[in-house]
Amino acid sequence: MLLVIGNKNYSSWSLRPWIAMKVLGLPFTEKRIALYRPGSKEEILSFSPAGKVPVLQDGSTVVWDSLAILEYLAERHPQLWPADAADRATARAVSAEMHSGFANLRQHMSMNVRKRYPGKGRTPEVLAEIARIDAIWAAARGPFLFGSFSAADAMYAPVVLRFRTYDVDVCPAYMKAMLALPAMKDWMAAAETEAESLAQFELYG
Repeated sequence: MLLVIGNKNYSSWSLRPWIAMKVLGLPFTEKRIALYRPGSKEEILSFSPAGKVPVLQDGSTVVWDSLAILEYLAERHPQLWPADAADRATARAVSAEMHSGFANLRQHMSMNVRKRYPGKGRTPEVLAEIARIDAIWAAARGPFLFGSFSAADAMYAPVVLRFRTYDVDVCPAYMKAMLALPAMKDWMAAAETEAESLAQFELYG
């Protein structure tokens, strides 16, 4: 399998399937395309019909949406969703909520692994969204949202990094568990070594 991703410092969408595949121990080739550069869009379009990352190529199958990639992986690796039907439904619901919502958080607390902006981005709308995320995380069944790592944790992994950047103090046990994942540590270490540094960038998610 080939997983095409963007900058690890900035591309929150890319982190989601990447960390899931790493936690599952799946062998895959990673191709990183530096975003926000001349020719980036054209290069991504050569892999993804939507022109966005991430995109998974598995033989002749192409999947170009982060949540769709997680669902595709779960068809072969069902442990990516909780075993209990009710928990599985809740996990899918909070994942879809993350996928389509939290626009204010995305705008005012954009992902930047290398930087620290304590106290920044806290508009009333962002604080309301933080409170919603806090409620979701507070219901965690164990170290992760549904006990063991699931697709729901993959969907919220970029939020953990955002909260780290902006010093948002919610659910410290969950934050600690996520940041302790070897895959998360590898992602952060790689982000630190990337050459690209953008003063302003268009957020992909």
